[in-house]
Amino acid sequence: MAKKIVSDLNVKGKKVLIRVDFNVPMKNGVITDDTRIKAALPTIKYVLDGGGKAIVFSHLGRVKVAEDIAKNDITPVAKRLEELLGVKVKFINKTRGKELEDAAASLKDGEVLMFANTRNEDFDLVNNKEVKKESKNDPELGEYWASLGDVFVNDAFGTAHRAAASNVGIAANVKETAAGFLLEKEIKFIGGAVDNPKRPYVAILGGAKVSDKIGVIEALIEKADKILIGGAMMFTFLKAQGLNVGASKFEEDKLDLAKELLTKANGKIVLPVDALVAKEFADVKGLEKDVDKFDNDDMGLDIGPKTLDLFAKELQGAKTVVWNGPMGVFEFENYNKGTIGVCELLANLKDAATIIGGGDSAAAAEQLGYANKVSHISTGGGASLEYLEGKELPGIACVDNK
Repeated sequence: MAKKIVSDLNVKGKKVLIRVDFNVPMKNGVITDDTRIKAALPTIKYVLDGGGKAIVFSHLGRVKVAEDIAKNDITPVAKRLEELLGVKVKFINKTRGKELEDAAASLKDGEVLMFANTRNEDFDLVNNKEVKKESKNDPELGEYWASLGDVFVNDAFGTAHRAAASNVGIAANVKETAAGFLLEKEIKFIGGAVDNPKRPYVAILGGAKVSDKIGVIEALIEKADKILIGGAMMFTFLKAQGLNVGASKFEEDKLDLAKELLTKANGKIVLPVDALVAKEFADVKGLEKDVDKFDNDDMGLDIGPKTLDLFAKELQGAKTVVWNGPMGVFEFENYNKGTIGVCELLANLKDAATIIGGGDSAAAAEQLGYANKVSHISTGGGASLEYLEGKELPGIACVDNK
């Protein structure tokens, strides 16, 4: 069922609550990457241009102890939003109270209000204890935030896999809920890959652990035509096939499961044929070795060139490609070639929907300059994995159907 989008709403004269994902990386109170703020601008601008009043809010980091409230102060984000929008952003550094209510009530058409980190509601300063009112979807809090506006737009995919007061809680207490343009894109690309992918459909999975990706691998065995595996998780599969993986990282307790998945996949899972190995976990020049030629002290830190050639062959003619997880230790310059290689393969695919599913692979694509050369980079790591598994995400389920 198609979801209602912000462009389906009449926002004129209305106070529009917009849940964005401004969970940006910060160092000493300075934003180090404002990509997520920029990504939310089209939705906020649409509301302002349509004569609406935007009430914008987000979480930032986790609030588990009192000190986290000051540490995760969202004030610099409000300032950066003001610079990027070119419009004054009224900022109330509170999550509730008369000051916030008055600021919301007095908003004029085309004005923007932002309030404090929603996760501040996860800690009770009076009794000095963790209460998780935001994270555990406290009904009173959802109702309170809903009372500040007229309609609700959810544009935060990064938290869509969690039912919180700032998404599901608000949606339960307003007349209308729509998806922002960013959430719409996630539904179109990742939702499309799950529900109705153009074939051949190839998935590329990397990262450290099979255990993080069990649900996704099982879902993809049913849905995808091929599953290409890299990253440290490849060694659990190779070990399950009886190969000596040397000193490479693998999950002993997942060997039986890896065997089962290989059997179930019936040839759909494609494993690396070579790797770059070192004798220590360090950014030193690696040796190329076939996966059946490892010495006991060899530690695999990236996929090798023969594997990239193999992956290129498997990707020929693919119409939908989803990639989640780096191919090696991409923060080491000597072991980022596999990840760069996959970025290049995706960038050069013709007539294919190429989707990078959040997390480290998204960070790698951004850092390596491939962000504009793929169809879609997901804004949520955990959310995109659960979506790829075919799970219903609360933050999407709470959006009204058209």
